[in-house]
Amino acid sequence: MDFRDAHNDVGALLPGKSTEQGASRRTALQAVLSLGYAAAAAPIMAQTAITTPGDGLEEGWVTIPSQGFDLPAYQARPKGKKHPPVVLVVQEIFGVHAYIQDVCRRLAKAGYLAIAPEFYARQGKASDYTEISKLQAELVSKVPDAQVLGDLDATLAWAAKAGGNTQKAAITGFCWGGRITWLYAASGKVKAGVAWYGRLEGQASAMTPTHPLALAGQLKAPVLGLYGGQDTGIPVASVAKMQEALAQGSAAAKKSEFVLFPDAPHAFHADYRASYREAAARDGWQRLLQWLHSHGV
Repeated sequence: MDFRDAHNDVGALLPGKSTEQGASRRTALQAVLSLGYAAAAAPIMAQTAITTPGDGLEEGWVTIPSQGFDLPAYQARPKGKKHPPVVLVVQEIFGVHAYIQDVCRRLAKAGYLAIAPEFYARQGKASDYTEISKLQAELVSKVPDAQVLGDLDATLAWAAKAGGNTQKAAITGFCWGGRITWLYAASGKVKAGVAWYGRLEGQASAMTPTHPLALAGQLKAPVLGLYGGQDTGIPVASVAKMQEALAQGSAAAKKSEFVLFPDAPHAFHADYRASYREAAARDGWQRLLQWLHSHGV
């Protein structure tokens, strides 16, 4: 990943200084970890964080064989439902912490087998980091796109063996995962995607050889992009470029759509953070469900 792209990603995630210094910082981090969130995501807005109960669901951690590695993943599905459609859930920069797990349960409540692999697992643990900038530089930047896309293939194969209907599969992702959602929509292995404020363009590198803007015309599944008009890391001009590229692309590209929430910042769906905007998050979630349904998932 190019340093400038990483800087933009980190900047968009930082609402300000994370916590107080010294003892108060340690206390805050302990509280964050006890709630199951990533330490680097502090401070946690517990009053807005959504917790979806697991009643009526089968949920928990599983292991997926992928590229010679045992990949941990969190999955949730409706109890007793045969062959549920599959939704791949791609984490934010912070890994598969409490928020991403809850997203899986929300999707399971809507009838899906939702599964979120820990894409950083080979390189390290996101939970070990207390600073976003170090997390980005020392862990996230070392995770190649090719590895992630291969892990998504393996996750779909696992889901099929686990009783999921991978003929009706979709993908959704947030921030770091929003970019991955666009990339995987060009694979031909899902029917639809929903990308939440994922970066659209950037410098090519060995780890990230291409970006959504370059792949826009080659999409094989339509993507709904949910973006914030006040996102400091993804300017509205970047969204406009992507829209133009999609309009000139494949049939799936032309079916893709953007919804720009004018007053929303980056990470407006992240209900545990100060960036959360309830109205935009709820609207976006309903649009996600409608998008999946309308595209046969």
